[in-house]
Amino acid sequence: MYTKEIELALAKLAKELLGKLAKQQLLNNPEETLEALQRVILYNDWRYYVQSDPVLSDYEYDQLYAWLKQLEQENPHLVSPDSPTQRVAQGLSKSFPTVQHLVPMLSLDNSYNADDLVDWDRKAREISGLTDIEYCIEPKFDGASISLIYEHDRLVRGATRGDGVSGEDITVNIRQIRSIPLSANFSAYGIQTMEIRGEVLIKKSTFKAFNDQRAAENLPPLANPRNAASGSLRMVDPREVAKRGLEAFLYHMSYHVMEKGQAEPVEIQTHSNTLELLSQLGFRSPAKEKKVLKGIQAVIDYCHTFEQERDNLPYEIDGLVIKVNDYALQDRLGMTTHHPRWAMAYKFKARQATSKLRKVEFQVGRTGSITPVAKIDPVPIGGVTVGSISLFNEDVVREKDLKIGDTVLVERAGDVIPYIVKSVADLRDGSEEEIVFPTKCPVCHSQLEKPEGEAVWRCPNINCEAQVIERMIHFVSKDAMDIRSLGESNVRKFYNLGLLKDIPGIYELDFSKIEELEGFGKKSLANLQAAIEHSKTQPLHRLIFGLGIRYVGETTAKTLANAIHHLTDYTEWTEEQLLELEDIGPKVAGSIRLFFSNAANIQMLSRLEQLGVNLQNDKSSQQGGGSLEGQTFLFTGTLSKLKRSEAEEKVEQQGGKILSGVSSKLNYLVVGEDAGSKLEKAKKINTIRILTEDQFIKMIE
Repeated sequence: MYTKEIELALAKLAKELLGKLAKQQLLNNPEETLEALQRVILYNDWRYYVQSDPVLSDYEYDQLYAWLKQLEQENPHLVSPDSPTQRVAQGLSKSFPTVQHLVPMLSLDNSYNADDLVDWDRKAREISGLTDIEYCIEPKFDGASISLIYEHDRLVRGATRGDGVSGEDITVNIRQIRSIPLSANFSAYGIQTMEIRGEVLIKKSTFKAFNDQRAAENLPPLANPRNAASGSLRMVDPREVAKRGLEAFLYHMSYHVMEKGQAEPVEIQTHSNTLELLSQLGFRSPAKEKKVLKGIQAVIDYCHTFEQERDNLPYEIDGLVIKVNDYALQDRLGMTTHHPRWAMAYKFKARQATSKLRKVEFQVGRTGSITPVAKIDPVPIGGVTVGSISLFNEDVVREKDLKIGDTVLVERAGDVIPYIVKSVADLRDGSEEEIVFPTKCPVCHSQLEKPEGEAVWRCPNINCEAQVIERMIHFVSKDAMDIRSLGESNVRKFYNLGLLKDIPGIYELDFSKIEELEGFGKKSLANLQAAIEHSKTQPLHRLIFGLGIRYVGETTAKTLANAIHHLTDYTEWTEEQLLELEDIGPKVAGSIRLFFSNAANIQMLSRLEQLGVNLQNDKSSQQGGGSLEGQTFLFTGTLSKLKRSEAEEKVEQQGGKILSGVSSKLNYLVVGEDAGSKLEKAKKINTIRILTEDQFIKMIE
């Protein structure tokens, strides 16, 4: 789904966003910041739920997610249907069959401070009319979420969380976990079918012993218990799963069907009773760890006390989960599309460690940006060894007063791109050295420049070797020209061997020489040739994105592609004309104008066209003439008969246009179930016609 180069770019983008968030700054504007946040969060969803290898800590993910929600609340016209806030998560591995959960496995709303718990409790009391609410508190296990289905007392299915709606069928592997009963006497309570949720994890001691064994066999250690548990569940060989020492806590009854004529027993009328029932039936539930308290202040006091004891537990936890205890009240409170209103996770503070800052290296990005990277004495934080940390830019180094030789405080909440919180100035002995930023590019030695108003130094030489390589890596990436057999490693290899020097050179590769290289048989060579040839026919917006024009993301690339017939038309456009395009501001317009006024760039485009690469816009999108020509549409809520993408495609096929938000430019708002702020805003604009899904289908037919 994501190539290495895109992953690196998104990791850098995440660092930049976290830096901006710390300073309470936007990237350039709300639109660009929203788009960046969406990309980073969607990518981390994939890394977390599919790859079991997240690049953000829970804390940093939560902060970025909260920032995205805040920006969308402040700019409701910018909320897009594919925003992470509009659904549970994304992505599934295809290694196992996909199955649908009986009830969606929603995420939990969470907080790191008591004020949010107080506000959450206030809302629950307002809805319920109660003075005090009884809560059940249990550990928030740091493992891999699972869903189990029992029918007529027998385990019939086990699945991963997946995207919250569907997961992977891992029943065979689930059966290897000895703490999960293969049968349980639910029928004694009149229960015919039961779906229960839980978490698979590995004890700290088991994890250490496993890694010690791997070290003895000269194998690399696993990163942390959570990833070890998640990865184990997806192993192809069940016998290997059995060796991992997995355990499971079951903590939530999500769905049940009673036998005919049977009334619901008292054992499943509150959450705490359900935990006791699961324990009695042979499951490992947090029945002993749970705490039932009345009133939010008692809950807060307990959370603060429990946090001090977290390291005494035999397994990793990253917080506590507070749930409304009474199931009837849970039903009254309901849920949003993302999380239940009757539960909240209280996250513990991020883990920290100290280390020595030994040196700083300076890396060059594809746009010439110079990023300082701190090299520290390797230190384990949250189960992962950290040795390199991005310092973002010179301003961050100066603000944190960092020096070579400093003792530094490093923070890493779970699996996260680490960052230096501060230097411990009190421990300096006078031997520390200032961090000197280079005045020349560390690769091509060109004089560096720092544009006014920016914090980043840049190499202005577009022919700088580092930039050339990074641009080619971006050009072949999946979201750009999608040359799948030509990833980062091959780009670097071909460049170093002199087989590839620039982007047009991709289409002039000497395959006879590549065939002589190790690892390139007939099949892999044929795949590479086919991928390169296919990329020539990619739509124009992919080429524009692949060119790596500063500030031009995928959405802006589509806007640019739809505005012209041939890419070189932009050589004649002024900044004023560019500013008239949707969602293009002064910085973006200036960057585009700079790119198309550069003779070397125009020469590159000419070479690409001569080599057969498409530089023209798809004529079908320019012809118009459909029944919806000139009309603009926007969809909100959940459609029941059409997928959102199908509905939008039907509009575009008939000459209509999809807008990203509600404004006076919008002609039709098509409303599905659970429509939100877009509907309310549209009602205030008299010119917008609001359609149901059925009315929309009738219109396009």
